[in-house]
Amino acid sequence: MSSTPAIPDAEALYTQLLAGVRALLRPDTRLVGITSGGAWLVERLQKDLGLAGAPGVISSAMHRDDFARRGLSASAQTALPFDVNGADVLLLDDVLYTGRTIRAVLNELFDFGRPGCVRLAVLVDRGGRELPVAADFAATTLALPPSQSLALARADDGAFSLQVEESK
Repeated sequence: MSSTPAIPDAEALYTQLLAGVRALLRPDTRLVGITSGGAWLVERLQKDLGLAGAPGVISSAMHRDDFARRGLSASAQTALPFDVNGADVLLLDDVLYTGRTIRAVLNELFDFGRPGCVRLAVLVDRGGRELPVAADFAATTLALPPSQSLALARADDGAFSLQVEESK
């Protein structure tokens, strides 16, 4: 069995993410959360930053390179309540690992138009990249063995926690 490093407090990481996103904001930045952990983060960030309007939610399901194996998930579908063309988009995700989800999300985003700028902020960067993807901001870096996965969980009261699971 693989040993698991100490898992940081997700609420403390969220506070760091909030500060990092605040520093990345421009007057016309639109927040877009990747389903599902990123969507939870962006929902709370939109409120905590006092931003008007609804945040965007984007799904990687239709553009994943493992779509044939995974199929459509029951998670939320893409909803971008703004014109993507020329937009300053700040993507939010809970965990950045191989970069494959980000590649799929970028393909989905470009199906809706051509943004002026796309940046990425994540709660946890766990390394292990298979594609050349980097976050503009990561609240923390955490190395885990490939046999483990890390995911954000949200309690009924909205509090975040991180969970480590053994991969199948």
